[in-house]
Amino acid sequence: MSPASTGPSGVSPRRRRFGWPRRVFAQVLLMQLAIATGVTVLATGLFLAPLSSQLDDQAMRRALAIAETTASPQMAEDLLGSEPSGNGPVQTEAERIRRNTGAEYVVIMDRRGVRWSHTDPEQIGEVVSTDPSQPLAGRHVMGIDSGTLGRSARGKVPLRDDDGRIIGAVSVGIEYDSVRERLLGAIPGVLAYAGGALAVGALAACMISRRLQRKTHDLAFSDISALLAEREAMIHGIREGVVALDGAGRIRLMNDEAQRLLGLGPEAAGGLLEDALGPGRTADVLGGRVTGEDLVTVRGHRVLIANRMPTDDGGAVATLRDRTELEQLGRELDSTRGLIDALRAQDHEHANRMHTLLGLLELEMHQEAVEFVTEAVGVHRATAEQVTERIRDPLLASLLVGKATVAAERGVSLRIASGTLLPDRLVDPRGLVTVVGNLVDNALDAAAASEDPHTEIEVLAEDRTLVLRVSDSGPGVPAEQREMIFTEGWSTKEPPAHGRRGLGLALVRRFAERQGGSVRVAEAGPAAGGGAEFTVVLPEALADADLEPGPTTTGTGDGG
Repeated sequence: MSPASTGPSGVSPRRRRFGWPRRVFAQVLLMQLAIATGVTVLATGLFLAPLSSQLDDQAMRRALAIAETTASPQMAEDLLGSEPSGNGPVQTEAERIRRNTGAEYVVIMDRRGVRWSHTDPEQIGEVVSTDPSQPLAGRHVMGIDSGTLGRSARGKVPLRDDDGRIIGAVSVGIEYDSVRERLLGAIPGVLAYAGGALAVGALAACMISRRLQRKTHDLAFSDISALLAEREAMIHGIREGVVALDGAGRIRLMNDEAQRLLGLGPEAAGGLLEDALGPGRTADVLGGRVTGEDLVTVRGHRVLIANRMPTDDGGAVATLRDRTELEQLGRELDSTRGLIDALRAQDHEHANRMHTLLGLLELEMHQEAVEFVTEAVGVHRATAEQVTERIRDPLLASLLVGKATVAAERGVSLRIASGTLLPDRLVDPRGLVTVVGNLVDNALDAAAASEDPHTEIEVLAEDRTLVLRVSDSGPGVPAEQREMIFTEGWSTKEPPAHGRRGLGLALVRRFAERQGGSVRVAEAGPAAGGGAEFTVVLPEALADADLEPGPTTTGTGDGG
């Protein structure tokens, strides 16, 4: 590299490259200016091109009109009654007409083509320089031609006597330089108008380009193309649902994950959000009618966390995260912690019983020891047998046995109503386990602080319909809140460590509605202590009696 090519610090100076700009607004501005300039030039050319022909035509017609006026009967009479001379009546009249009309020349000729008048008197008596055959044949002639006086616009007509016989011709010329001067004189005005139109177009182009610059954030076409490609890859590649809405509430964009979480198809794009989702909390959250961060909503069997960010054009972008598995794990964790606490209490109780048994044996009170062990074992066996006799489904029976242990540890009596009888032909045992687990956990929480804490469960089967009632001795649910408690995110409890509350009863309602059933809450009767009573009706929860039950899966209840 030569020394001239480097700066003082040895670094090559950055060359400024000239060429086609990269920014969108600059390219659009140049294209608009080029189009405006081209249109102006084209319009000017289209205007000037016929203008020359029009001026020529006007000059020729003017010359022809002067010639027709000159070819009067008096001129024919003067031609027949005199000789060609510079002082003759024909020359005198022709010169008078020439001066009055501003023509370049007015030439009168006889049938031989001899001039009887001319601007130059010396040309009188000479034969004309152009062919006079056409006007002498009776035809009118117009044209641009060159003669002794130069180039001119000419008009020629026959000269007739009183009997209509052609005795000569009249030739009138308009100086062509005057026509050209008129054309050249019109060009500045045309160009002025064209320049004004071009200036207005350039100003409009600048205004549009400035607006485009703001809208495109001063990006280049290549940047926009790259951003679009990256946007498509990012939106459809992330594991969060993304829903973009315009100012009217129509769905502008919805990625694959959002379609999966919301249960919608690509055809939902372009339609209204309410039409795609239907009324409910999910539509209210995404539509901005419910505000806040990390809003909880339930769509189908999924628990979703939604966040909404407004955009400058009045729309919004909402993101959705699937917390179904996390919520299930959290609830299983809550249930497991309850079981651990119960097992810990049982461990202490077991130690106390072992110490008591050891004391009885050391005191050689063998009969009392046998009775003590029999009574301790019989209580747990009786509880399990009571549940399994009335609840034939193994999943639900196991759940209630475990819940009975947790209730005993918390000092709450968990009762199975005497009329309870559930055959082992549930269509969806896992779903019912979720419903019962949520309702029982809520009942235990409500009854724990009452004077006579107890919870009662009743399960009835009528053909294929299942009716579940869970009542407690707690404070109950006020009448004005009996509909609100089934809304996602609504809860009177403190949130647990793993996440949020207000989902259990919402899931219960969604499960019941998917099964074509219903869930409601009312005040429990006096026998139940006046607490809350939840009733779930599932019309298609049981298989036909002549069908074998399907294979069951393991599941745990979800605490409310």
